[in-house]
Amino acid sequence: MAFLPGKVAPDYLDGVEKLGLNAAKTPQVRDIDARLHALTGAGAHGVPAIIPPSQFFDLLAQRKFPVATFLRRREHMDYIEEPDLFHEVFGHCPLLTNAAYVDFIAGFGQKALAMDKADRWFIFRLFWFTVEFGMIRTDDGLRAYGAGIVSSPAEAAHALSGDALMQDFDLLTVFRTPYRIDIVQPTYFVIDGFDQLAGLLDNDFAAVIAQARAMGDLPALFEGKKSV
Repeated sequence: MAFLPGKVAPDYLDGVEKLGLNAAKTPQVRDIDARLHALTGAGAHGVPAIIPPSQFFDLLAQRKFPVATFLRRREHMDYIEEPDLFHEVFGHCPLLTNAAYVDFIAGFGQKALAMDKADRWFIFRLFWFTVEFGMIRTDDGLRAYGAGIVSSPAEAAHALSGDALMQDFDLLTVFRTPYRIDIVQPTYFVIDGFDQLAGLLDNDFAAVIAQARAMGDLPALFEGKKSV
């Protein structure tokens, strides 16, 4: 929390305060769930670790975010590939206090459930470049809102360093952009507000995915391993 001011979206910091997150105690999923339900009708649902995509999408469609209930070791503070309690609660849950963001999360889950399984890797790219590694314009400049940034000091420092490529958000471009899960991101997509995310749900995802598939992936901005 000492590191994040000036680097993350004000909505995120507001959410941390609304959820009562602090260094004094490990948050309890039932308490986070109750607070979110009262604030935006969202919720948190405890899971052991990574869950099948269909279960993940179904929870999102119900406005509930799956929260892994194991905690990383101190030596993994800066980065861990498998999401843990810290990433899920500290990274994801604060923005679930924002109504427009919750609308996007729920709509994303509904879209994904209706999608052919062969197309799901496209929608995972959308999740990656928004929910996990999204950036937003604010009155004070670029700020992070993606959970993968706010829960990683190294990623946050990199994203705000001026060295990473910042791209205006475009759904077709996102669907054509591969990523790696085990490096700091070489590029981020920037939105103008959380209403823009919710507005994405009005797109015909099947049509945009068909266009992305026909055009092919854009050149990767990283060495080729663990790409998605």
